[in-house]
Amino acid sequence: MEFTSQALSRLSNTRRLPGLDLGDGFLLPDYQGGSILNLPSSFCHWLELPGLGAAPLRDELLAPFQDVQRVILVLVDALALHRLQRWMADGCAPVWHTLAEGGLLAPLTSIVPSTTSAALTSLWTGRSPAEHGIAGYELWLKEYGMVANMILHAPISFRNDSGSLSKAGFKPEAYLSMPTLGVHLAAHGVHSYALQHHSIIKSGLSQMFFQGVDVRGFNSYADLWINLRHLVEKRPGERQYIWVYTGEVDHFGHFYGPDDERTAAEFAHFSASFEQLFLNRLSPEARRGTLLVLTADHGQVATTPDLKYNLRSHPELAARLHIMPTGENRLVYYFHRPGQGAALREYMEQAWPGEFAYLDPAQAVQGGLFGPGEPHPRLMDRLGDLAAAARDGAYLWWADKDDLLLGRHGGLMREEMLVPFLAAKL
Repeated sequence: MEFTSQALSRLSNTRRLPGLDLGDGFLLPDYQGGSILNLPSSFCHWLELPGLGAAPLRDELLAPFQDVQRVILVLVDALALHRLQRWMADGCAPVWHTLAEGGLLAPLTSIVPSTTSAALTSLWTGRSPAEHGIAGYELWLKEYGMVANMILHAPISFRNDSGSLSKAGFKPEAYLSMPTLGVHLAAHGVHSYALQHHSIIKSGLSQMFFQGVDVRGFNSYADLWINLRHLVEKRPGERQYIWVYTGEVDHFGHFYGPDDERTAAEFAHFSASFEQLFLNRLSPEARRGTLLVLTADHGQVATTPDLKYNLRSHPELAARLHIMPTGENRLVYYFHRPGQGAALREYMEQAWPGEFAYLDPAQAVQGGLFGPGEPHPRLMDRLGDLAAAARDGAYLWWADKDDLLLGRHGGLMREEMLVPFLAAKL
């Protein structure tokens, strides 16, 4: 069954947060039971455990699923809700339509910023970006005296040197000062597993999240789905939480465009392999008590590279900044020179009239844009003096390399904020 129309009316883009008026066109996060932030406690609820972090999903999304002993989360990076619906309808990925008919499909919002480093941290802690402090792809880390890439854990100016932030004393496995989901589940007798590509099983992010988790790499979708089936079949009575992550839809969307035929074909291949190698071959015993959830960390907006969005085309703007912008191409954090705040905003409004909404970071945090909970003690250091959220296909590019991206995310537009919650008992 589908809750999509009913739930979308609740997620109207006219929603407001206290003290924040971004104008029309944005979709604000629904942290009160309608966001990916609410998933960790939902997994705990289905497994009959105490929650972790934020409250679970609303009851209409929780209640249909009873007698669960195994939760399998399939997270497809950058799978926007509207693209899943289209690919289900046009025959690209019919297996998800079949599962939705026997379960439910509803919209969830991502978090702010709608980006992988922030969203995965929330999914493994149950804490909002305000609380965990990972509020963007690139962040000024005052405590280390540098701007760092929060996926690669390296200074942004370093190339081919992932993890080099460790040379400054950064320890990913100890960085989060809050419980993670694997540790929480283990304390209550649930075994956690993570299946993701071999190339990232020992990444900095993996080291941050996977304490208490049995991590297993794969090389191909055949590898993934057969390994998952064997895992479930060999431990039919074990209480389990299984994380399955793929980043290929995000990768294809960035470099070919989120609506390109290659992006759709990649998801079709992923889905067909899931159906043929896992779902169709799973025994009745292994299906019993198994809840499968398909979701995403964020969606993606189609963009066209344009020199007018390249900081190198705006030396007058750069001259007003202490450091290069940080955050996301579509949710930009500016650190301006003393007395340059008004001139900075005036320049941006003239250069890109109506293409960005501007936020005071302190008001954004106070209003709940980055989520509920006690803000991280270094959060305000990381958000700068002014934030700018992009409308439609706008963005800002400041990296010292060619701008080639045809799909982006991180901001507040509907296409990047709305993700699916597709859940079905197998």
